[in-house]
Amino acid sequence: MNVDIVFTMTDKCGPKKSAEIKQLAVFLGMIAEENRLKIIYLLQNGEKCVCELWKGLDLPQNLVSHHLKMLKKQGLIESRKEGLNVIYYLNEKKLGKHLKKINNLIGK
Repeated sequence: MNVDIVFTMTDKCGPKKSAEIKQLAVFLGMIAEENRLKIIYLLQNGEKCVCELWKGLDLPQNLVSHHLKMLKKQGLIESRKEGLNVIYYLNEKKLGKHLKKINNLIGK
């Protein structure tokens, strides 16, 4: 389904609900990309540096870094410096909010 159609349909829900649905659509689009979903999966077992993620994904390091940047931009993951390494971990609070919205949307 075209995202623009979803937004047009949700305009009838009111501005607040439309904004929530739009944010949820962005989140779902972000994790719909297979490699980003794999990164989230790998990080659910604990924090990892880029080198560990790179090995787990079998992708060029620059592509892994791109996906990490996209996930970080949306606030789904966070990072910290540890010496020369950047350590990534899940933003469980933000992910939990999105999962709660999904549950509310489907009536659970």
